[in-house]
Amino acid sequence: MNTHRTPALHTRLPAVGTTIFTVMSALALEKNAVNLGQGFPDFDCDPRLVDAVSDAMRRGLNQYPPMAGVPALREAVSAKLAALYGHGYDPGSEITITAGATQAILTTLLAVVHPGDEVIVLEPCYDSYVPGIELAGGTVVRVPLTPGTFRPDFDKIAAALSPKTRAIIVNSPHNPSATVWSEADMLRLQALLAPTDVLLISDEVYEHMVFDADQGRRHHSAARFAGLAARAFIVSSFGKTYHVTGWKVGYVAAPAALTAEFRKVHQFNVFSVNTPMQYGLAAYMAHEAAYLDLPAFYGAKRDLFRSGLAGTRLKLLPSEGTYFQCVDISAVSDLGEAAFCQWLASEIGVAAIPLSAFYGDGFDQRVVRFCFAKKDETLHLALERLARL
Repeated sequence: MNTHRTPALHTRLPAVGTTIFTVMSALALEKNAVNLGQGFPDFDCDPRLVDAVSDAMRRGLNQYPPMAGVPALREAVSAKLAALYGHGYDPGSEITITAGATQAILTTLLAVVHPGDEVIVLEPCYDSYVPGIELAGGTVVRVPLTPGTFRPDFDKIAAALSPKTRAIIVNSPHNPSATVWSEADMLRLQALLAPTDVLLISDEVYEHMVFDADQGRRHHSAARFAGLAARAFIVSSFGKTYHVTGWKVGYVAAPAALTAEFRKVHQFNVFSVNTPMQYGLAAYMAHEAAYLDLPAFYGAKRDLFRSGLAGTRLKLLPSEGTYFQCVDISAVSDLGEAAFCQWLASEIGVAAIPLSAFYGDGFDQRVVRFCFAKKDETLHLALERLARL
């Protein structure tokens, strides 16, 4: 008789299952659909970046780096932040290299959130925020962005603030809606938080993908605003910027006192990040055009994709930043978002993501998200199929 048994667990994340990104990517593969669902490029990065990493490997830079990151990379990040946003971060005490932005956000939450603390998230929001808060023992406070426009509602944010509020997570440029916070938005947030001890977690992984500069649009990093920078953990991603999402390397910039607490957790849940990739990235950051030219690069893809969608019954929502395009499906189908995405992948051969997946209650406003970080031929193939709509 077999007496061995696996002990039962009491799950830390009872509401978590397989992510919508995994589900839709699997369906796209099964149906041979063009995958415009999950947000990753289908084209290669600059060969010079691969060469820089390979060179570091050949030079024997393959052992543990300093816990906070290779000094040369932290110095390069500091220089970039100062040049673009006018705020000086000390590379020794205020910048930490992380295993991607998701780890950066989770580590921040584990470092600052205690049981009973509240953390405000603005929905729709990226799917790692809520589980991270729950793992830290915090209470999630959901505040909706304005339906349809996805602009922040500062009256609702103000109403959500309480003596228990420990932090608020803000994401601009915003995934999934592709909206970008304005200078006025950031100043309003700064004024709202000024009399409080609330921390800001500013998710800026799409910082270099803001379009329509000729209309005055730009990325307003929390680093630009002294009152926000003083309380902010600013998170970004080399994977998003340099088309290497699988490398999972990012960074956090924060005042020294906040960074010290962040690193206490970082050293025990990651300790350090891939050494040759850090040296390679440090060398490659000298090519400033690699990120400064991203608005034009992705802006052209956005325009190509929007031009093709204009011939369908899908209603285009603004795409101000990121590499996403949201559309209203109301004129095409009576299906809800999730069912529509299943039908679209199965019958039309294009995978998308329902915005309801980014809401805790599955709020359905008949909007789905496409990713246009793809080769032009991939976008043309998707548009040929979507033309049937």
